[in-house]
Amino acid sequence: MTTTIHNLTRTDDIVIVGGGLAGLFCALKLAPRPVTLISAAPLGQGASSAWAQGGIAAAVAEGDTPEAHAADTIAVGGGLVDEAVALGIAREAAPRIHNLLSYGVPFDRDLEGRLAVGREAAHSARRIVHVRGDGAGAAIIAALSEAVRRTPSIRVIEGLVAEVLLTENGTVAGLQLREAGNPAARPFLLAARAVVLATGGIGHLYAVTTNPLEASGSGLAIAARAGAVIADPEFVQFHPTAIMVGRDPAPLATEALRGEGATLINGNGERFMIARHPLAELAPRDIVARGVFAEIAAGRGAFLDARQALGARFADKFPTVHASCIAAGIDPATQVIPIAPAAHYHMGGIAVDGRGRSSIDGLWAGGEVSSTGAHGANRLASNSLLEAVVCAARIADDIAGCSIPAPARLPDALVTPRGGTADALAGKRLRAMMSAHVGVIREGDGLTEAVHHFAALEREATSIALRNMAISALLVAASAWSRRESRGAHFRSDHPADVPALAQRTMTTLTAAREIAESLNFLPRVAQPMIA
Repeated sequence: MTTTIHNLTRTDDIVIVGGGLAGLFCALKLAPRPVTLISAAPLGQGASSAWAQGGIAAAVAEGDTPEAHAADTIAVGGGLVDEAVALGIAREAAPRIHNLLSYGVPFDRDLEGRLAVGREAAHSARRIVHVRGDGAGAAIIAALSEAVRRTPSIRVIEGLVAEVLLTENGTVAGLQLREAGNPAARPFLLAARAVVLATGGIGHLYAVTTNPLEASGSGLAIAARAGAVIADPEFVQFHPTAIMVGRDPAPLATEALRGEGATLINGNGERFMIARHPLAELAPRDIVARGVFAEIAAGRGAFLDARQALGARFADKFPTVHASCIAAGIDPATQVIPIAPAAHYHMGGIAVDGRGRSSIDGLWAGGEVSSTGAHGANRLASNSLLEAVVCAARIADDIAGCSIPAPARLPDALVTPRGGTADALAGKRLRAMMSAHVGVIREGDGLTEAVHHFAALEREATSIALRNMAISALLVAASAWSRRESRGAHFRSDHPADVPALAQRTMTTLTAAREIAESLNFLPRVAQPMIA
């Protein structure tokens, strides 16, 4: 059932923030235990998982194994993948696929009725389960949203954002909430001793992204501000083939297109990836993204060419991408598609253990807002949806075995009674700076400038939404500044080689990021009044 934002009188012992795959799956797995699920957008909208085209990686085909899947995950992770975590998730893949089938997800099947599997970059086998080629995310979210609405123990509240995580003596006490898109609305408090953050990633901190507006790092920011340990924030994956047709977010041309034989060419018609990696177009994403970036920077442009590989079959095999192209006046059966790298997935996030527990008592995190160690420095294609369902189920199991104390007494006063004026120009500047200095290719001076700007903006932003964006941006930029090497998706042009001694995960806090900014000895003031 859907509850209006004015009816929060019932106190549940479990609150899930986020209506994407991790949040929905966790809520379903907790049933019949009462749960309140808070979503900024209506269910099925505003979640990156709903836009996922590739599918879910799972060793379900004959001859494939979880061990081979884990080995591929480890191979592309830049030396930072937690091998035990990767193997554990791979081994739980098949049961979670069957869970999704039971909720009505219509995965593609072959003529004999078996799950059909495709291949994507850096996988050694065909192990990606799809829905109509490129519609897995939308189909999964639609099925789970319907299942959630049919479940009496799940109370759904749409149209609210969590802007502050409240704690008491280092333990979760509740949330400060506000009506989404209305910074002038008065916020209110919700008591909770168990909070699951499943708020998604940070893609919308960048000027070019495939992520929805809601993926602006809010969950990461509120956890960090409450003192949570943050893992690997510098590792941001850029999808190499966003369709550049002037839309924000940019439509995505799924990697599965290259798995079916589509190639990458420049304006001269040359396949530029052949000279960059033995796997050419199917090289790991960070390598392909830098290859595309280099062609664009050199003025040659970059294009996805599916004319020979798919031709007239394009519309049937990849209807979502086809529709995006046709809407922009491009017929992908006969024309090449202009592309560019776009912020796509955050390997970093709230540091969690194998049960999804964060460093704050009573706070769990799942999906892209979390960092389990499964992705390392570079995510293997189609592992994100798998991680979301596996870890959401683990969180539900962990909470089911916990004794949740009664809700705490919330503070009498709001953390801040007003949202301030949303500053669209400041947000646009932040996104431009992230793309310019904390993007596909980074270097020290640009990162220093970014750290300065985000630290000042965090101190002096006039809205909580902008402050939270600045916090997440600061965490990414400060950690990127500190990692003086290139590894996985993190590439420093002034430190282009990897440093073996730095082959370890980053564990940091907002306090540490602020200290980095202060150590750089320059903190320009933003000409705006501070929020309370």
